[in-house]
Amino acid sequence: MTSLSRRALLGTTLAGVSAPAVLAASSRPLFAGGTPEERLFGEELVSATGPHQAGITTAPTAHLRYLAFTLKKSTDAAALERMFRILTADIEALTEGRSPLADTEPELAELPAFLTVTVGVGPELVKRVSSATVPEWLGPLPAFEHDELSPDYEGGDLVLQLASDDPTTLAHAARMLLKSVRTFADPHWRQDGFRRARGTEPEHRTMRNLMGQVDGTTNPSPEDDDFDELVWVADGWLAGGTAMVFRRIRMELETWDRVDRRAREEAMGRDLAVGAPLTGEEEFDEPDWEAKDSLGFHVIPNYAHIRRARSEDPKERIYRRAVNYDDGDEQGLLFVCFQADPLKQFVPIQKRLDELDIMNEWITHVGSAVFAVLPGWKPGGMLGETLLKA
Repeated sequence: MTSLSRRALLGTTLAGVSAPAVLAASSRPLFAGGTPEERLFGEELVSATGPHQAGITTAPTAHLRYLAFTLKKSTDAAALERMFRILTADIEALTEGRSPLADTEPELAELPAFLTVTVGVGPELVKRVSSATVPEWLGPLPAFEHDELSPDYEGGDLVLQLASDDPTTLAHAARMLLKSVRTFADPHWRQDGFRRARGTEPEHRTMRNLMGQVDGTTNPSPEDDDFDELVWVADGWLAGGTAMVFRRIRMELETWDRVDRRAREEAMGRDLAVGAPLTGEEEFDEPDWEAKDSLGFHVIPNYAHIRRARSEDPKERIYRRAVNYDDGDEQGLLFVCFQADPLKQFVPIQKRLDELDIMNEWITHVGSAVFAVLPGWKPGGMLGETLLKA
């Protein structure tokens, strides 16, 4: 995947991936290091082609939208091939700043603003091609005690993850893709997420959730030796693809507001100001799991979130890409993670959290879905071609 980005021009490596840069003229000043520089973000491009789909290890953007669909009964393997062919053309056009075939507002497609579109499929879609090709992990997750799942945010046969630094670009791209998909599938759910806008803070900084916590400190990096093993499927029709786990997590912010700062920090196991473990000083300090206070209690409590999420098995890790959401009456986290096998990686972690994590007092999982994110495709190729040939 080739990413044309201002990020690499500034010498920044994000999520372990550096990218060649495009500098666009602008009338809007951006102040970096005290020096005013004129740049636009709108013309930044991310290539849709490559061994993996864009939007997984690509640098995070400020706005995301997830669109899930249910296949129509009439959509068979031949129809799915047509759908993937249309989606391929649309995605390539939109991410290159061109209008797709059915676009009646082509001017809205001119500024991609780092747009990516990532496509995943559910078990029913795979079965319509070949029932023998459905991975064991592709289906609903095991039930967890603290789940209160709503059918409004559960499951799906097809998912589109759209990400951009501009909400107008995002809305237009979503509308174009919805036009293309609706012949084959019906909308099932939609969820919008966000993180701090570009330029608000240093781009390498770990995001904060709406509880004020740094969120994702221990994330693996694409530069790690074992990253490929953790994230990408190694063989079969899904080689080069990955498993997406999607969890909508409602935050009980009104009751969280009543908790004093020290109790909040003990619940997470981290200092709120800088994200350091309670036994350290900086965010990325290694926690001292054995450290005890003057009364003999662990400094990082047994019920703390970071202790419950920790595993002794280095293979039991996930690559997370969470964003915040705010639906007016409800706020929370859209927790999205990628891994080669959710049953071996995500599920053991979530079981430990479900059993004892004190954060369960203030969060509730209300949505859940698992998708197989298709491999990337070469220029001239097509999304989903390995599945169609399976």
